[in-house]
Amino acid sequence: MTTQPVQVENQTGPDAAKTAMLRTMIRIRRFEEKLAWLFKRGQLPGFVHLYLGEEAVAVGVCAALRPDDRITSTHRGHGHLIAKGASIDKMMAELYGRVDGYCRGKGGSMHIVSFELGIMGTNGIVGGGIPIGTGSAWGDKQLGRDSVTVVFFGDGASNQGVFFESMNLAAIWNLPVVFVCENNGYTEWTPTHELTAGRIVDRGTPMGIPGEQVDGNDVEAMRDATARAVARARAGGGPTLIEARTYRWHGHNEGEEAFAGDYRPQSEQDEWRGRDPIAAYGRTLVEEGVLSQADWDAIDAEESAGVEAAVEFAAASPFPDPEEALQDLFAATPKGSMR
Repeated sequence: MTTQPVQVENQTGPDAAKTAMLRTMIRIRRFEEKLAWLFKRGQLPGFVHLYLGEEAVAVGVCAALRPDDRITSTHRGHGHLIAKGASIDKMMAELYGRVDGYCRGKGGSMHIVSFELGIMGTNGIVGGGIPIGTGSAWGDKQLGRDSVTVVFFGDGASNQGVFFESMNLAAIWNLPVVFVCENNGYTEWTPTHELTAGRIVDRGTPMGIPGEQVDGNDVEAMRDATARAVARARAGGGPTLIEARTYRWHGHNEGEEAFAGDYRPQSEQDEWRGRDPIAAYGRTLVEEGVLSQADWDAIDAEESAGVEAAVEFAAASPFPDPEEALQDLFAATPKGSMR
């Protein structure tokens, strides 16, 4: 973004933090809306899975983390990355397949990594980030660091065997990891209740892992639940499972209407859109006197302009040279070692 962020008069401490959460949710919303527009016009390569409606989960969770904490993400990961501090310029360039993206245009929507920001990667494999995040937490414990890793995954991934295997290891090794399940009610195109027995939040109970079910459309509730889990992990208390109940406004992937049909009742969609986490939180901050409606509108306009600037940045970036297709795939091999 080229302009200076709106400064709300006399804001410090908690009020500034609340405004920052609203701003980040708006940034994610406008970014994802733009991607939907671009996809329909054939300007994005590959598939995109949008985070519209779920913004409070990513923002609330990441608001409770330190810069040196890490996250692993999913195929629906743009919101997680932006909440963790990713630049929307570099995000957009990556989605455009350009060299100024986080992975020089070779990762695309579902495989974006930024180790310097603690982003261990989005992942096109359902449940693929769960063991990676568990391994990240194991590394912190081995090295004596007090960092924490948050593992984002969906309700569908909660049925993967690797989820139970990872929780088991996290429990017996007492690892500093927080498992965050974003339960948006659908496993691709099938209602989750038709595929998932019991409550997801209870799945760690036999292993001694505490679980907490949270309103995923309440950004402060998400932040507070994550803060409790993170504090427990830093203090050596081990893993926690958080189930965030939320809803995705768009389909499983953009363009699904060509083959998926109508599988979600319109009344259900209308009900959840009426629980818009951004509108609800914005109204709360205005009622609390944290910011004015004019402040809110200015933040929204600024973030919308930032997304437009990100598109310009991405479009001006060149495509990667085919000669570098095999670069950056493997770590460098030290001299004298065996492959």
